[in-house]
Amino acid sequence: MELGFTTAVYVVAAVLFILSLGGLSGQESAKRAVWYGIVGMALAVVATLIGPGAGLWWLSVILIAAGGVIGYMLASKVEMTQMPELVAGMHALVGLAAVFVGFNAHIELGRVIAMSPDGTLPLPKDLAAGLDGFAALLAKKIPVEASILRVELVLGVWIGAVTFTGSVIAYGKLSGKVTSAATKLPGGHLLNAAAAAISVLCLIWYLNSGGVFPLLILTIAALFIGYHLIMGIGGADMPVVVSMLNSYSGWAAAAIGFSLGNDLLIVVGALVGSSGAILSYIMCKAMNRSFVSVILGGFGGTSGPAMEVEGEQIAIEADGVAQALEDADSIIIIPGYGMAVAQAQQNVAELTRRLRAKGKNVRFAIHPVAGRLPGHMNVLLAEAKVPYDIVMEMDEINDDFPETDVSIVIGSNDIVNPAAQEDPNSPIAGMPVLECWKSKQVFVSKRGQGTGYSGIENPLFYKENTRMFYGDAKASLDKLLTMIE
Repeated sequence: MELGFTTAVYVVAAVLFILSLGGLSGQESAKRAVWYGIVGMALAVVATLIGPGAGLWWLSVILIAAGGVIGYMLASKVEMTQMPELVAGMHALVGLAAVFVGFNAHIELGRVIAMSPDGTLPLPKDLAAGLDGFAALLAKKIPVEASILRVELVLGVWIGAVTFTGSVIAYGKLSGKVTSAATKLPGGHLLNAAAAAISVLCLIWYLNSGGVFPLLILTIAALFIGYHLIMGIGGADMPVVVSMLNSYSGWAAAAIGFSLGNDLLIVVGALVGSSGAILSYIMCKAMNRSFVSVILGGFGGTSGPAMEVEGEQIAIEADGVAQALEDADSIIIIPGYGMAVAQAQQNVAELTRRLRAKGKNVRFAIHPVAGRLPGHMNVLLAEAKVPYDIVMEMDEINDDFPETDVSIVIGSNDIVNPAAQEDPNSPIAGMPVLECWKSKQVFVSKRGQGTGYSGIENPLFYKENTRMFYGDAKASLDKLLTMIE
């Protein structure tokens, strides 16, 4: 198939990817945006398989079919609470693919150079005539272009290796298989700096020798950096980590695209990398975190003892919550990861419908980092058919809490924690939070008296206008619904 046809299809696919990314900015257009992405990827795969340099069709079809079946089986079994782990796992695969492609490019470059009588590129025309695909592309490169290719493949391998081990650790933290606490080896950031310095030295060594040994050492150093960076980031910052790893995987894909001379990979990688970086920055701002600090594995942090919390947590039963809701005119519901774990979104939606049918003003307050994945709560509420127009972002609704009769917190901790404003030594000091304690009454649906995933104590639970509605969120709401007709 002609190169022009493949390029044209790539342009169409790139436009569809851009439309897909733009459509994901709104809940109403998100479903259509997903289909744009699906069609764009299908076109890209077909154009690549029938384009110049295509070969081993049977192997390609088998691998694509196997990957599709495995992906379908995994995705169909994943609960919404496990979506962050799934995303981290996908990032790990992208990183690993970048490492393999980089090493393959190194091997192929070495093979083509070995065919040259004088050991340099470009190859004589008679020798290059028998090559096709990637090898034919390499045969035409001049020495400077070959050196640039080596830099590109090193970047792909390095970013891919960091993404791979970082994503594996992120998966472990999100799934509870690895401690959510920030953990560093003795030496802390000096070890990361040393590994980065070794990577730079290996790059120089590789450019001068072209051997595989410096590339292997560089890969090991990058694998360590990915592991140690993410281990050094605490559970409270994991939503930012997922977004950040998404950015890393995009830059790894872009580096692969430069190595392979694939324009679509460059475009898609740049889209994913830049959008992930922008989202990470926005989330860091929403958490009052330093973007550089999070990227470097939690460099810096608060010092001094945390403020002591006084008082006691006062429990309330379902009948007390029901009576307060019957008397209230304005209600704000704040969902968190606990709602996702209990799969209580349908119950929350039903409660909302019943309260609105009584003429009450019911709205949802969504913090930018609620849950463990950007947009986690929005997806859950959309799945439960909660109207889009009553789902409000933090900046839109935070000023309304003083005029709110009842706030209901369902499985949230850090995003409603007053310590962010009251305790300068708190790990979340300065983080913008939903100021629900300013409501007349606050009910917190929570399993028990623990501190939650991030391990940070919450003074909200001890305030005079707060009552703790203990128990599994779904079971608690089931009981509450029987009392609200």
